[in-house]
Amino acid sequence: MTTLVKTTADGRRLEVVGLAICLDGKLEAFELIEVKAHPNRRAIWAAVPDATHIAGRVPLTQAEADIVNSAFSRAESEILANPVAINERFRIAAMRKAREQGIE
Repeated sequence: MTTLVKTTADGRRLEVVGLAICLDGKLEAFELIEVKAHPNRRAIWAAVPDATHIAGRVPLTQAEADIVNSAFSRAESEILANPVAINERFRIAAMRKAREQGIE
């Protein structure tokens, strides 16, 4: 499922695809970062005063961040309703744990 968040000034589409944020069809981020917690917050606010969140390199307003969060919630609900997806998440988590412990 794809959800349009906004179209940038140069015409590229920022969309949520599953649990990823894509800019013009290419992966941009997997999460939103609040501008107030970002190390370059002053520069971000100077360029985009109403920005509350950052998705990769793209500043978002609160309304746009709400669209992303609601799309993430819908995607997660769909994933959790699918037994195959649940098994895949457990498999990936087990692989990560094994790598952390030095088992490959």
